[in-house]
Amino acid sequence: MTSMPQDPQLSRQQTPETFTRQPSDGWKSLLVRYRKCLVILAHGFVFVAALTLAFLFAFNMQVLRRWVVYPFPLLLAVVLPIKFLVFGWFDQYRGWWRYVGLLDLLQIAKASLLSTVILMALWYSYGWFGASFVPESAVQTLNEKVRALEQEMAEALSSEETLQVRQRYYNLKGLRDFLAVTQVPVLRRQSQSLPVNSQERLQLELEIEKDLEFQKTIESVIMLDLFTTIMLLSGVRMFVRLYHEEFFAEKRRAARRFLIIGAGNAGEALLREMMRRRDTPYHVVGFVDDDPDKYRMQIHGVPVLGTVDQLPQLCQKYSVDELAIAIPSATPKQMRRVVQICQGTKLRFSTVPSLTDIASGKLKVSQIREVEINDLLGREEVKLDLEGIQRFLRGKTVLVTGAGGSIGSEMCRQVCEFEPTRLLLVEQAENPLFFMERELRKEHPGVPLETLICDITDRVRVDQIFDRFRPEVVIHAAAHKHVPLMEINPGEAVKNNVIGTMNVADAADRTGAENFVMISTDKAVNPTSIMGSTKRIAEMYIQDLNKTSQTHFVTVRFGNVLGSNGSVVPIFKKQIAEGGPVTVTHPEMRRYFMTIPEASRLVLQAAAIGEGGEIFVLDMGEPVKIVDLARELITLSGFRPGEDIEIVFTGLRPGEKLFEELSIAGEDMIPTVHPKIAVWKNIPKDRQFLRANIQRLVEAAYTQDYQKIVEVIKVLIPEYIGFQGSN
Repeated sequence: MTSMPQDPQLSRQQTPETFTRQPSDGWKSLLVRYRKCLVILAHGFVFVAALTLAFLFAFNMQVLRRWVVYPFPLLLAVVLPIKFLVFGWFDQYRGWWRYVGLLDLLQIAKASLLSTVILMALWYSYGWFGASFVPESAVQTLNEKVRALEQEMAEALSSEETLQVRQRYYNLKGLRDFLAVTQVPVLRRQSQSLPVNSQERLQLELEIEKDLEFQKTIESVIMLDLFTTIMLLSGVRMFVRLYHEEFFAEKRRAARRFLIIGAGNAGEALLREMMRRRDTPYHVVGFVDDDPDKYRMQIHGVPVLGTVDQLPQLCQKYSVDELAIAIPSATPKQMRRVVQICQGTKLRFSTVPSLTDIASGKLKVSQIREVEINDLLGREEVKLDLEGIQRFLRGKTVLVTGAGGSIGSEMCRQVCEFEPTRLLLVEQAENPLFFMERELRKEHPGVPLETLICDITDRVRVDQIFDRFRPEVVIHAAAHKHVPLMEINPGEAVKNNVIGTMNVADAADRTGAENFVMISTDKAVNPTSIMGSTKRIAEMYIQDLNKTSQTHFVTVRFGNVLGSNGSVVPIFKKQIAEGGPVTVTHPEMRRYFMTIPEASRLVLQAAAIGEGGEIFVLDMGEPVKIVDLARELITLSGFRPGEDIEIVFTGLRPGEKLFEELSIAGEDMIPTVHPKIAVWKNIPKDRQFLRANIQRLVEAAYTQDYQKIVEVIKVLIPEYIGFQGSN
């Protein structure tokens, strides 16, 4: 078979530029193609115009033959090549004029100043050393011609004849003055050789004074040229920018009325970017700022309208659609204040990136995003002992159970930052494990990974994994954690949270792992649910195992994490998206919240400082009322709580408490070297008693009998009160 001939153009490799640089209509295509030549030509016109203006200013805005005919072109012949070279050295022929900014104007000033310094140096050199290449005879010849023309003007019989002679006179006068500057040193030497009071010396000194006056005039022209060059070049570039931004920008879509909170550097930068990008669908109506000195001031013509406390009235008065919090250093408390003040309005909220992202260059001020609930509940960045964590993880084989879950997956991300020898991802659900592996291989290609499908309640499979890979650090994050579901399925909670933990902990002990970290929950404190009680029993087991094991077993407790699977925030968001209602169990329900990355970092920190047997408690900050959280989420979504989206109270669910108990302050807490981590003091159970009753609990779990399971739990945890409505 003969292959069909290929179009040579199609056979060439098509790069992205091939597709983006399509021929555009007419003059625009030519402008882009010959852009640099046109920019250089434009600079040339500006240089000529700037020197012309400088001469006009020096000669009282009069166009005179004495500077137009000879001095101007002679000086221009020197100015142009110097400026072209200097401005080229400052890369002034490459920038896009439509995006001109302060940095570009500063570069123009620098290039103009350097050009002026060079011109002044050349002009002084011309005055000092010019006599060596400008013959004295040439100047004398011009002097004679000038005097002859002066005589002709005196003898002229008509005004027309006088005008003709005067034109020739001033033409030669300009050239004579320009060349005579070189003779000043010669004339000075001649003058000094003559008697002090002689007529000849007086005449020479008068001639020297005239020549020096012309020399100073040219000096002033060069200095004026500095300012006219900066003025004209800056003006031309600003005009091009205005051309694109104001007169020929793309038409706006239906503009949303925008109010910026924070009349500082970030607010100004955001406004400037919005004004430059006329295609953005926003119209900035003003600023608000709590600084009283800024009230009624204007930034780029946009006024500061009032303070944050006046937001509801200002938004109603100016029909505002969206707010931007342009304070990169704003704390969650400050952001919550804004949102709470605006409850009852139908506003959308945006914010600028953090100072860290701006300073690192990762993001710009203009890259606004919607305000998230994390912004309102987040806390100051946790400071870690990175060296301690590095010693704990670097060069180790690390195993993470529940690696596809919200906590387990973040633990994997954090561990990869500390260069383990190998990371073992243990997970029962294949899809989350698949996506987690892809992410880690992309973000951390240098970390060897093993993806292991495993049900931790299967002791044989768990032992196989530990025997094969011998992990040195085990992070046990796998657990059933949904409180109401575990009340309905109590046996499964025991299997996963107790039996699963026992299997993983026993395997770690048997294979000589160095460290074992169990992630627990605030619901294990005075538990009222099956889930909380099973986590507390798991804590008791590994604490007991630590007594006789070479492995250091520690537990880390914390409360709810924002955005975790099954947490309240995603549920609220889904309900809001569906138009409501948002369901809250009780108006006084309170919970602690922490971001997943913060919780994961503190887990690693606690594990690094643990010596074995401790139950660490993380500082969760202040508890948040769930109903307040619901209101803030509704407000952030641009709706009015209670009007657009209803909040409905459904009553406590099985196993739930109004308040979770988790504090690092109190008599039962021992502080650690880290201010956000404490150790809970407790009296361990007798091993024989503990293990005998855990065995009873395991046997009860397989019956799925709620009452039997609760009876055994109460023996192990006397303070436990089961939910009476379950059966």
